Amino acid sequence: MASPPLYQALKDIKLTTVRKAISPGSYSRSAVQTFGWYAFDLALYLGLMSGVFAAHAWWAKLLFGLGAGCAVAFMFVWAHDAAHGALFKSDWTAEILGTIFMLPSLNMYRLWCHGHNRVHHGFTSLTPVDWIWRPLSPAQYAALPWHRKVVYRLERTPYACALHYVNKVWWPGMVMFRPDGASRERIGYNVHKLIMLVFAVAFSTVAWVWGGGIVGVIAAVVVPFIVFNYFIALFVYLHHTHPDVPFFDHRPEWSNTIGQVYCSVVWRCSRVSELLIHNIMIHVPHHVEPRIPFYRLKRAYRELHEEYGEYMHEYRFRFSTVRMIFSRCKLYDYESKTWYSYREAAAVLASSATVQAQATS
Repeated sequence: MASPPLYQALKDIKLTTVRKAISPGSYSRSAVQTFGWYAFDLALYLGLMSGVFAAHAWWAKLLFGLGAGCAVAFMFVWAHDAAHGALFKSDWTAEILGTIFMLPSLNMYRLWCHGHNRVHHGFTSLTPVDWIWRPLSPAQYAALPWHRKVVYRLERTPYACALHYVNKVWWPGMVMFRPDGASRERIGYNVHKLIMLVFAVAFSTVAWVWGGGIVGVIAAVVVPFIVFNYFIALFVYLHHTHPDVPFFDHRPEWSNTIGQVYCSVVWRCSRVSELLIHNIMIHVPHHVEPRIPFYRLKRAYRELHEEYGEYMHEYRFRFSTVRMIFSRCKLYDYESKTWYSYREAAAVLASSATVQAQATS
């Protein structure tokens, strides 16, 4: 008889119990680090954006735009921590500064909080609720029309994964999101949509007038938006996708602790990279306790690893590893917890069809 999967040992352990492994020092906020990194990210973005406006050659504008897109991603991680209540006691301080830092990515702070904090963190890897990077089963994929298969295939490549965030999160979950008419947060959501729209129109106008016309708009607004989408799509994909990490479509077999500890992945990068991206790839402690500031995640991870290391997945960030994950994790059998490539899935479906035909003949 096959032994139960390792993650089943976590099913009856409450997340509050796991959090006891984290010391009070890992929760401590530092105004110097919080505002120091805010100033650094903002200065980096403004410096690169100044290059967009100052450069005369179109290719130089685009290069500065690419750099600015990286800065936008760093700013977003800072805002993401503010949205979790990790950086400030005051929700208003977090919202004001976080909103400012989310504007260059054309994201809406309150709508992000709704989809990310409540849905993704509340039901990590439980696919009926958490739709972030939800894999299709072979049968679900086979039933798609051809154009949706093309989009799905493009999303699950390391080169076009940005499509996933635009197609599954930004457009339907923010731009087109319509809360229930009785929702008390409806006005706040609409206000944040309006803030984003005003910023996008105003900044695009400034880029057109003083940044070089259409090239200025592309370099100052469009390119940073694309680069940001690539960063966030890739990061979130790697946070929860690996051949060794399961997804669930039945709530009884899932638990919050399994989702946060076993289904979250830690990726170690160079020291400089981890500083720039604010340790966002040290993801398990963030999912166990989102109130831990980004500059305390390494400490919290060491503490958690001492007691729960056998349930954690840690890898070194290498393109060969990333490419392997994208090539293996295409379609998913939720019953057997098995990943398939498209070719393997087609063979499984064909074999199943043959068996069914023989059984009915």
